[in-house]
Amino acid sequence: MIRFFDFIFSFFGLLFLSPVMLVLYIIGLFDTGSPVFVQKRVGKGKKPFKLYKFRTMEVNTKSVATHLSSSSAVTKFGSFLRKSKLDELPQLINVLKGDMSLVGPRPNLFNQTELIAERNSRGVYSAVPGITGLAQINEVDMSTPKKLAEMDAEMLRNLSVSDYFKYIFATVGGKGQGDRIVK
Repeated sequence: MIRFFDFIFSFFGLLFLSPVMLVLYIIGLFDTGSPVFVQKRVGKGKKPFKLYKFRTMEVNTKSVATHLSSSSAVTKFGSFLRKSKLDELPQLINVLKGDMSLVGPRPNLFNQTELIAERNSRGVYSAVPGITGLAQINEVDMSTPKKLAEMDAEMLRNLSVSDYFKYIFATVGGKGQGDRIVK
């Protein structure tokens, strides 16, 4: 049932938000010259997939977890994209393809070994990663691997269709700020 909702919402989201995404893409061309960011992330079963986002940092920024990045790498336009969560819009492509869900544990990088171990021990990788979830709306990010993995596992154990919608509406309503960044 959740995959059905993911497909419908991502399809219509991409359809109706494509003009906004085009504008963001064009502004991003002027901002960094490379507005779409593609990064290998850990997916279901610990299989790699390519995650799509609008670029919020300078092109030459090292590929590390957000909480390990410097705020000086974030562009002015990137700061706007992060605050508004518009940098996440290209992930609707990941959801449409089935690499991600709208709701699930945020996909991590392969170099986040502590988080991988914590999530692996709790069975988190049995699920498709998501754009938002229980941890995101409660502002728990990848800087606290054990707490994040525990919350991800709790969410997956109890996830219902009503929770799915609750997490989406909470995120759209502005709850949660995403991963913190080093000042």
